[in-house]
Amino acid sequence: MPDTPYRKKLIEVSLPLKEINEASIREKSIRHGHPSTLHLWWSRKPLATTRAVLFASLIDDPSEHPERFPDEAAQTKERTRLFEIIRRIIVWENSNKPTIMQEARQEIAAATKGKPPAALDPFAGGGSIPLEAQRLGLHTFARDLNPVAVLINKALIEFPYQFAGKPSVNPSAQAKSMKSATTGAHGLAEDVSYYGKWMRDEAERRIGNLYPKAQSGGAVIAWLWARTVPCPNPACRADAPLTTSWWLSKKKNHEAWVEPIIDQNSPKPRISFRVRIGGGAPAEGVINRNGGVCIACGGSISLNHIRAAGKAGHLGATLLAVVAESKNGREYLSPTSEHIRAATNIPPAWKPNQALPEQALGFSVQLYGPTTFGDLFTPRQLTALTTLSDLASEAAAHAESDARAAGLSPDEAQRYAQALLVYLAFTVDRSADRMSSLCSWDITRDTVSHTFTRQALPMVWDYAEANPFSASSGSFAGAVQWVQKVVAQSPCSAPAQAGQQNAMDDFADARNLLISTDPPYYDNIGYSDISDFFYVWLRRALQNVFPDLFATALTPKADELIASQFRFNGSKADANQFFEDGMVKAFTKLRAISSPEYPLTVYYAFKQSDMSGGRTPAATSDDEVDSYDEDAEMMEELPEEAKTGAKDHSQSTGWETMLEGLIRAGFTITGSWPIRTELQNRSRGINSNALASSIALVCRPRPESAPMATRRQLTSELNAELPKAVRTMQADGVAPVDIAQACIGPGMAIYSKYREVREANGDHLPVREALRLINVVYAETVHNQQTMFDVETRWALMWFETYGFNQGEYGKAETLFTANNTSLRAVTETGIAQSAAGKLWLTPLQELPTTRAARKTVWGLTHRMMNALRNGDGIAGAAAELSAALQLSEEARDLAYQLYAVCERKKWSAEGQQYNDLINSWREITKRASQDQPNQMHFN
Repeated sequence: MPDTPYRKKLIEVSLPLKEINEASIREKSIRHGHPSTLHLWWSRKPLATTRAVLFASLIDDPSEHPERFPDEAAQTKERTRLFEIIRRIIVWENSNKPTIMQEARQEIAAATKGKPPAALDPFAGGGSIPLEAQRLGLHTFARDLNPVAVLINKALIEFPYQFAGKPSVNPSAQAKSMKSATTGAHGLAEDVSYYGKWMRDEAERRIGNLYPKAQSGGAVIAWLWARTVPCPNPACRADAPLTTSWWLSKKKNHEAWVEPIIDQNSPKPRISFRVRIGGGAPAEGVINRNGGVCIACGGSISLNHIRAAGKAGHLGATLLAVVAESKNGREYLSPTSEHIRAATNIPPAWKPNQALPEQALGFSVQLYGPTTFGDLFTPRQLTALTTLSDLASEAAAHAESDARAAGLSPDEAQRYAQALLVYLAFTVDRSADRMSSLCSWDITRDTVSHTFTRQALPMVWDYAEANPFSASSGSFAGAVQWVQKVVAQSPCSAPAQAGQQNAMDDFADARNLLISTDPPYYDNIGYSDISDFFYVWLRRALQNVFPDLFATALTPKADELIASQFRFNGSKADANQFFEDGMVKAFTKLRAISSPEYPLTVYYAFKQSDMSGGRTPAATSDDEVDSYDEDAEMMEELPEEAKTGAKDHSQSTGWETMLEGLIRAGFTITGSWPIRTELQNRSRGINSNALASSIALVCRPRPESAPMATRRQLTSELNAELPKAVRTMQADGVAPVDIAQACIGPGMAIYSKYREVREANGDHLPVREALRLINVVYAETVHNQQTMFDVETRWALMWFETYGFNQGEYGKAETLFTANNTSLRAVTETGIAQSAAGKLWLTPLQELPTTRAARKTVWGLTHRMMNALRNGDGIAGAAAELSAALQLSEEARDLAYQLYAVCERKKWSAEGQQYNDLINSWREITKRASQDQPNQMHFN
């Protein structure tokens, strides 16, 4: 690729990160119509995040147009205008408002001279990036190796656009003469609803006898079961129930639990169960990670015994309770023989016989006997899912006939029916997620939980079997409704194609591309293994429609980019090498087709931080990314030599591998933005608060003529450039909790612009050391901002670093007075410190004075603002404090950053959170203070 000059985009300089993160966090509480509810996928990026990142990747930063924005003030004003657009478009409720989204599209058209690029995501996964690229009006290409991901993307971006504006074809719509064009994909959505309802009704007609009413006459919501194992005690041999809890509901005033009843008057103890309602409490559960206890004889049951029994086919199940609908909500009923008979002795017509992996990330269920995916379902569940799968194909056939009757050509009718079949197959997948023997009963919400409460398939001892014909959680009607609502809200705003492709292969659609992607996360999630749970059902319904996608019995594994040691005979080194080499190949392909106009953006998620000497990103994801914690049992199956270091491997290995892969492929990193999906006001330590859910890396192709550099050159450039980036981010309100992570971008931009950086002895200077140097310069930058403070504030900051708000000896303070050219009289007159009996301490926040003398220190101003913000006066109170000393605004903001850094080092969680909150509110405070300022008295 020839060396080509480019203009920096907004994302390479600054972002309204606080608002983006807030919108991303809020998305977790949005359900109806949200694309994440179409079909489960793991660790999807929030739509607000991807929308903002894509938009900011297309728009020039104002500093690139000095003819229009000649100075910093003008550039800041223009950034503020662009930030306001971003703030509007990231709000979920605005995502389908034509006027708001059109404003963003017009801005993109102006920035690209009417020729916006196409968008490509080579690791499309759950489809967040392609969907938002389409929403912004870009012709979009979604690619993924995994067939399940390909179908999700087709359903999100390809089919809705293909059939946008088309009316429904179902007979009900035709009878009502609803033949005129509709907006968006509403016609398609109505057909999903119509044919989905037909499936539900027809399934109940065929197999409704398997789901009897409760003895009270109400519809059953779920049957609650516990697995059983023969007690190893020869004198007992009871079928011991294995339950983690006897509770059924913990809702206040609606408590319910199971009481086991043991009949010892038989050759072996017989155990039955009775539901108890109201006061009292059940016994403790009888199984945990270490094994179980037999409730009949009190003997212990080892985990090894349970595993051996499971592999020998001796694990059973016993019905604990029946949950039914009633006038007052849920009612819990004791088991009956009728309900036990209805669930047993059912020979399913079909069972997915594809084998579970012997070893895989997130899998432990196979240690207890299951060998195929079909073993994860009860016979009744298999019968229901098979029936629904068959009915999906029948419904699609009806839809094709109806489409022809509605006037569609044979070819178009066939394509429409095939698209509809995908959505109907998704309703079956949603049902499978709620209808496996790995679903538990949520005793706090009184609902059936998902199979995938995390990205794993562990054993579940007490499980809930949902009734697909109920009106509650786990119902098939609910699955149809979820899918229909997503289709109805599809943007349909630009052409889009989704297809299967290995990211290490050439891209046929190479052209003027904006590339943004969310690649696999090292060893965090085994996408192909866990998605097989859905693939086996999709293949049954769709193999004839998409023969190439479903050519293999399970999803492709060999080329999946994941550092799973299970695929390399337990070798972590081989797994890491495979991942790094694969990433280099993939990024090399992307570099070859990257547009010189637009940066590549890459997301990377983290789960732990243990890089020595550097500030390493670490986080949980919106889907709770874990890996080896949930694989502890599988680790027992590895050879001893393979276990060494397996559980304490550093996630920084994945982080460094990602950076090394990008740099080796010829990219330079020009930005890094911490993206969070977790609330920051949780009662967790400051280190947890500081961890981003993921990092958005911004990259450019490195020129072929890039030179080499020495460590001295790198350090010199970091010292010259990084402080400027820090000041820009502070001015734009990037929170203290995020700014250290964000500095990785401009720091790595310097390191990665060179072909190689070498130590004085000629050795390669690795990414890890570059990150450490970036952190050192960042810390020095923050420290050097102290020179702008008044002497009393500098003294107070130094005292705070040692004592916080606690007392210290006067003798210690005297040394600091001399170093800062101040005195005890000065700090006490300003009111920022107090002394008595040879002791000295910083004045507590609630005691800070508001006198004229007190108002002249940055320390006093910053803490009075923080005090007002946290004590109920809010933004208005903090703004009132600032408006009286507006000339100290910048210094007060800088002090808040420094105080947060001190708290982070000292692990002072509560104090650090207060300073972070102040910065997060800074924009609103300064705006309000500027409005109030003319009415306030100023002090110099």
